[in-house]
Amino acid sequence: IMLLAVLTAAACSSLPEQVERPASYALTDTSDTRIARELRPLLDEHPDLSGFHVLNDGVDAFAARLRMIHAAEKSIDAQYYIWHADLTGNAIYNQLLDAADRGVRVRILLDDLDTAGKDEMLRLIDAHPKVEIRLYNPFANRDLRAADFVTDTARVDHRMHSKTLTVDNQVTVLGGRNIGDEYFAAAEEVGFSDMDALAIGPIAQEVSSQFDQFWNSEWVYPVRAFAETAVSDAELAAFREHSDEQKEKILASRYADVIRETEASRRIELERGELSWSKWLLAYDLPSNVVATEITAETNLAPNLKKGMDRTQQELLIVSPYFVPGEEFTRYLIQRVAEGIRVKILTNSLQSNDVALVHAGYMRYREDLLAGGVELYEFKATAGEERTEASGKKRIEAEKASLHAKFFGFDRRFLFVGSFNLDARSRVLNTELGAYFEAPKDARRLAEVFEEEIMLFAYRVELDQDGELVWYTATRDGDIQRVDQEPDTTFWKRFNTRILSPIVPESEL
Repeated sequence: IMLLAVLTAAACSSLPEQVERPASYALTDTSDTRIARELRPLLDEHPDLSGFHVLNDGVDAFAARLRMIHAAEKSIDAQYYIWHADLTGNAIYNQLLDAADRGVRVRILLDDLDTAGKDEMLRLIDAHPKVEIRLYNPFANRDLRAADFVTDTARVDHRMHSKTLTVDNQVTVLGGRNIGDEYFAAAEEVGFSDMDALAIGPIAQEVSSQFDQFWNSEWVYPVRAFAETAVSDAELAAFREHSDEQKEKILASRYADVIRETEASRRIELERGELSWSKWLLAYDLPSNVVATEITAETNLAPNLKKGMDRTQQELLIVSPYFVPGEEFTRYLIQRVAEGIRVKILTNSLQSNDVALVHAGYMRYREDLLAGGVELYEFKATAGEERTEASGKKRIEAEKASLHAKFFGFDRRFLFVGSFNLDARSRVLNTELGAYFEAPKDARRLAEVFEEEIMLFAYRVELDQDGELVWYTATRDGDIQRVDQEPDTTFWKRFNTRILSPIVPESEL
């Protein structure tokens, strides 16, 4: 009865009406900014091209974002699915407020799924006259969001999974990383292996254009639309004091020591050899995905990514932490192998996957993929230890590693880096963004990792003579170890996942 009463009350909740959401757009008069002046000689040497630099190290990725924010003179646009109020998340908020104090216009666009319990903090940040925060597809019930999933499932099931940070309409970072300690190699419990691409040139303006489409859409609401009272001067002063305390906390942390030893933390300057210059395709889903009834190349990312796969002639690398290919795409990959294409896939193992339900869906397709000649690898939950030791760098070691990078390699020449997972949720329910570009050096290096190092960080999955799954990996001593069940897991975890596999709703994964 109590649950029925709660849901009945929740059903009466609705989103604010007659919301003021004044339109705003990316600033185009940024050619005189510091960043534009520094990049102009490079851009003049590569007309009509954009420059790309892959960020596959979490510390580098955090440092690059900080340097971009420090260099900003006119505008910062941040668009994220998850933004944790932790060490790195608070540090970036603090630096965005400092930029706003300098007169920089800051627009922050967040998916509303991760903002539970953060309304007050966001309201205080939004109170700065140079900062505005908006929420994509917000929940009507601010204090009982689960109720919206019961009473308004079709709408709130659609989320904005895109991730971008653009400064002065000149330089952008896009890819798989959200904002939070686990994405920037600052967490001690779980560390995500992830990837971004820093990009300069005309692609930055394209990223700004898609940001504007979201920012000004009817599915985005200003955070102040949900505030009952205005922020007082005393509240704002207390919050800024707290924010500065958080800044001092990170400056005194172990993580700050790691950053100080990282070259990327000392500069944003991009030397000629660090960039791959290329034509590009920026693919993204439109904000209207909330009400979309069909998937087309004009409105969605997935069909454009498929075109890149179709053009592959020799080797296709797929790195997707949440990999639930479905029957049709499984047949497609097997057909590509039959046509002479080498297909390699890296996804999470059951132990490294932070969403066991996704693994339950993925399990259905392993035998067919392997029987069809697809090469399949599963990321090790201990991969963080292996990478820290191999790099020789000072790092904060997380107890568990998890794959979060989403990228595709084509013929050791082209890359697609973005937020897209190969699952139904990314294809249909989420908005995603990514860039397809030519980067032979990076694409070749990533392919060589599969050839030379992958067995240290992942298990190669195979079928034995009886058609049963087996896992092989290399030890630190170079020996090959065989495992006959889901590696590093307990009986109950394997049992529960296997039970769920036939019934888990694949359209939600």
